[in-house]
Amino acid sequence: MKRLFLSLGMLSFFLPVIGCAKPNLKESLTSVQAPAGGPLLLAIYQPWFGNKEHINVGYSCHDPSVLRQQIAKARELNIGGFVVNWYGPRKQFEDESYGMLQQAALQNNFKVAVQYDEAVDHPGYATDAVIVDLQYLYDKYISRQAGPSRDAYLRYNGKPVIFIFPKDSSTDWNKVRQVTQGWPDPPVLIYKDQSEKYPNAFDGFYAWVQPGKAGWARDGSNWGEDYLEYFYNNMTHYHRDKIAVGGVWPGFDDTRASWSRNRHIANRCGKTFEDGLKMFRRYSTGQSPAPYLLIETWNDYEEGTAIERGINQCNAGSDDALKTARASQQ
Repeated sequence: MKRLFLSLGMLSFFLPVIGCAKPNLKESLTSVQAPAGGPLLLAIYQPWFGNKEHINVGYSCHDPSVLRQQIAKARELNIGGFVVNWYGPRKQFEDESYGMLQQAALQNNFKVAVQYDEAVDHPGYATDAVIVDLQYLYDKYISRQAGPSRDAYLRYNGKPVIFIFPKDSSTDWNKVRQVTQGWPDPPVLIYKDQSEKYPNAFDGFYAWVQPGKAGWARDGSNWGEDYLEYFYNNMTHYHRDKIAVGGVWPGFDDTRASWSRNRHIANRCGKTFEDGLKMFRRYSTGQSPAPYLLIETWNDYEEGTAIERGINQCNAGSDDALKTARASQQ
């Protein structure tokens, strides 16, 4: 396992909290420095705002000035790159957002990668659809023909990194792996959680937002502690040869999403984020640090995981607290 390491002291004030007054982010984070050999902090990025199919958060991901401002703010927080939710060419708005963000990243000493949302709308030939999408990604954004912006694409030991977000499909990942390894510049594939069916198709696994075995609690009290314990233990004992990417989230509330299932993970006055970091530290050593820690997410306001505007000072999971949390993100 690529062992996990991060200075908890660094992250105890890594993100500000939102109370009655907004703190000065730059002053609060001036002395934050990632330890030598520590992980590159990455944040999941949603590229669809400005598209009328999603809520209005006050900006468009097609606005270059917004992208520059977001990158600058992320860098102030020691975030070194965005991992962008991406669907291939089948969602044009999001694809265009990604292209613009990669250009902005190049100009601002920042990194980007995609979190590929697995194709599920091609019954009977899902594997071929995934291969087509990933080939498009390679040709347009990673290969030499992609132009100068390819230099902003995230790499691990010189190889481009592709995060995979699986869906309920029949994709043959061994076949996908065989195809991508035939590229002139073959990628590192990192899958959500651990794949029991295709363990050899992936170079690593990443933890993702979820409440744990007990499921979604009405009051949001299940924040994912047992899930993270399982993930890190499993990586330590059964996937030592794989890249382990930790995950941390501030909470969850999908009330504002058109696909809402009324799911909640309480902010717990900032403790959900803090305890996730402690869990990461607990399973870490400084001998062989993990390459990445994923902050989930930068700007998913529809599922209540955004840290772009800070973390709420107090949200214990009550209806009033949840309303306060949502209001602070508007």
